[in-house]
Amino acid sequence: MKSIVVGGGAMGSIFAAGLAQAGEEVVVLDTATDLVQSINARGVSLQTADGKVVSQLSATSDPSCLQMADLAVVFVKAHHTGEVAQAFGDHLGKGTVVVTLQNGWGNADTLAHSVDVDNLVMGVTYHSGTVTSPGVVAHTGRGPTFVGPYKADGDLSLARDVASTLIAAGFETTATADVRTEIWKKLVLNAATLPVAATTGLQAAEMLELPDVAGLIEALAGEALAVAAKIGLNVDPVERLARIKAVLTGAGQGKPSMLQDVEAHRKTEIEVVNGAIVQTAHECGIDVPVNVAMCALVHGIERSWSR
Repeated sequence: MKSIVVGGGAMGSIFAAGLAQAGEEVVVLDTATDLVQSINARGVSLQTADGKVVSQLSATSDPSCLQMADLAVVFVKAHHTGEVAQAFGDHLGKGTVVVTLQNGWGNADTLAHSVDVDNLVMGVTYHSGTVTSPGVVAHTGRGPTFVGPYKADGDLSLARDVASTLIAAGFETTATADVRTEIWKKLVLNAATLPVAATTGLQAAEMLELPDVAGLIEALAGEALAVAAKIGLNVDPVERLARIKAVLTGAGQGKPSMLQDVEAHRKTEIEVVNGAIVQTAHECGIDVPVNVAMCALVHGIERSWSR
């Protein structure tokens, strides 16, 4: 099977390497010339707790590679999802299965404009990584992955096939019809932790060491949980808070993705993380002032780069 991983950042590299190790024919599609050249010359190197693993695969910036893909896994930043949707509309083969495991809320809706929704699978993953140089990634955290059909009443069999492929590639994966709840559960985690790291510069585990910062994380999570309950998603607050602490502890000195973006002066995904919570809360008529404040702070940081 030919798999295209769209976006060769930390998560894209981790999943591309896993698929390649499982014997799949893998191509990374990315617009960054230095990354494409590095992968073609040296493959993808993952630094794990057990040492370095190098996976040989190819990379390209030519979206026409999508025409022959059996599977396309999307890992670009959320603000590039529209560009991916356009490329899919121009090049994607009719039978290609598209999977989005991106951070945030709403990416699948954007892709649905260009993809046959019967072939669209969405989900979320708890793996984490940090790019140290093009094609070289520190795989800082492992965790479960969940996938399910984009259509609320969609057939689960395609998601099960995707799950089987990812399991064979070494990723613990569950296919579920209730995938939207799983995505929101990850959104709670991201909304509570990513902007805190981005605005404080603290690494993952460090955020739990200061009581006031830990309190801010709980406040952000609490608002996101209130919105989930309002829109009818069954998210257990006790489980989520425990999971947030476990993920931060497990990631140790890893840098959350939004902190990596801020340090590199790259646009963050604040709009599809805390911004999605703010928008949904507004539609439901409830207040989420802490999430509003974090959006403002991160937008302010982004604006400061233009000086």
